[in-house]
Amino acid sequence: MQKEVILRELNFKAIRSSGAGGQHVNKVSSKVELSFDVLNSEGFSQVEKEQLLLKLKTRLTKNGTFILQCDEARSQHKNKALVVKRFFEVLKKALYTPKKRKPTKPSKSSIEKRLKSKKAAASKKVNRQKPSLD
Repeated sequence: MQKEVILRELNFKAIRSSGAGGQHVNKVSSKVELSFDVLNSEGFSQVEKEQLLLKLKTRLTKNGTFILQCDEARSQHKNKALVVKRFFEVLKKALYTPKKRKPTKPSKSSIEKRLKSKKAAASKKVNRQKPSLD
């Protein structure tokens, strides 16, 4: 992933934010919409693109465009910074591959400890029973 190349490929659009806010909200476009074309990006290798398409398939449009919006702040510049930060967090999460688990065997001492605790619990339960009349 090449951040500089990806930053150049981002498209931003300022939109009027919805909701309450009075006269100010009707004349200022503070909401920022980020769009990114995953398929035609030069910042990712082909393997990374396939991984992104697989992990983000529910968040992509039909033509492979990823869209994020932000209207948390009243400033367009703050919203732009927030949406870019969120965009890279989503990409990082989508490209993360967990380490493969190496199966290990339990040690002899841990096996013995487990069996001793099981025998202790069993004997405790045997001692709770009513004595037989034999």
